[in-house]
Amino acid sequence: MAYLPPHKRHSNASTTPTPTPPSLHSLSLSSSPRGGRHHHNHRGGRATAARHHHRPSSKIIHAAGCVSRYSPLPPFPDEVADDDDDDASLPLRLEPFPCDPIERRTGAKPLVLVPSASSSSSAAEDSAEAAASAIAERFVPDLLAAAGRAKAGGVAKEDEEVKLSAVARIGKVLFQSGPGGSPLSMNSLRDAVKAGEEGSRSQVHKTFYTNVPGECLDDMERSAVEKMGLRFDSSKEHYHVKVFDKNQSDSTISCKCTVQEDGKLGIHKVELNQIRHLVEDISCLYKDLDLRLMLSTKRILKNLDAEVENAVNWLVSSAVIDPDVKGGLRWPLGKESVDERFSIVGVWHTNYKAFRNENLRLKLRHADRFDHRSSTGEVSSEVTFKLIGISEKLEADDQDSNSLKDMLESAVQTIWENAMSYKMAP
Repeated sequence: MAYLPPHKRHSNASTTPTPTPPSLHSLSLSSSPRGGRHHHNHRGGRATAARHHHRPSSKIIHAAGCVSRYSPLPPFPDEVADDDDDDASLPLRLEPFPCDPIERRTGAKPLVLVPSASSSSSAAEDSAEAAASAIAERFVPDLLAAAGRAKAGGVAKEDEEVKLSAVARIGKVLFQSGPGGSPLSMNSLRDAVKAGEEGSRSQVHKTFYTNVPGECLDDMERSAVEKMGLRFDSSKEHYHVKVFDKNQSDSTISCKCTVQEDGKLGIHKVELNQIRHLVEDISCLYKDLDLRLMLSTKRILKNLDAEVENAVNWLVSSAVIDPDVKGGLRWPLGKESVDERFSIVGVWHTNYKAFRNENLRLKLRHADRFDHRSSTGEVSSEVTFKLIGISEKLEADDQDSNSLKDMLESAVQTIWENAMSYKMAP
């Protein structure tokens, strides 16, 4: 199927305000999601009740008590002068980062944390082994606690299959001041790091930007098997049809579809939004790209209610594959909804190649997304490492922290050495 860049596609997006695109995962630097009662993050603490909070702007669901933290590596120096943020002698500084989606939405470039010209990394700071050890030491205790909360509060319904999923993603951690907040400074960012650890709110907002240059995926594909010890696993094309059900307003039904022999779409799997339990974003100051570690639960629908099943089947079968439109699918007039209850809210067209070994699965994905509610879309290239060995241990209630730490260190070291040295900014 021919692939067209965005500028050659039909769209009325120019007349519609641009929302946060799907590859921009934005969170406040707070360990508690918006809405509901505030929950502190204490390791080994009591499992939080199973309540979910929906963020309509990003369509991301966080479990109550979801821990979202940020830290730079190497860590901040002990002291930063209040009024000396632009002093060239400081080891770290904030600088503007070109990111069109954020600039269109906010009118300003986001900021990224970088080492200053006068600073230099020591062998220990830039060592993959040292970085992996520091990251695993911090992340594993919270990973075990988050997995415990997820299992205690996320009992699967009869029609759902719930799986824990641990992943690592590469991209850039970008910052903006919150609405009405003071200009972002080094000290406010240092305070935000402390706020994440202590569970208090922060006026600093971070965005994990996952869209990397397409050449990055090509380079990784050429080196994946040889350098990372991975073998080719699969190559697939999917269309994801996002359906909103008014009777289940806090979730979106996602139909993962493939093209059948007759040229029509067929449903391969039906899922609900993933629920996040733990997010750790790390500015890797002496690498080109940053790292996100995350634990979430996937929710696969096994037996659909008859009305839901009939509606999603009708909506999917009504789709017309069209490479000239964003997202790759369009619907004839009047066929984007069913009985004023079900409606199409978005489509994704994805192509990916996957490579794996026993504990790690690398997914290189090109995604063309379109949001029907805002008439905006985005094309992105994304790199995801599924930590399949760790996910399996957590599913099996394996609480051996030393074993998990060793597995995470191995995965992070592999990612650090082979996937994080690619300049994004011009």
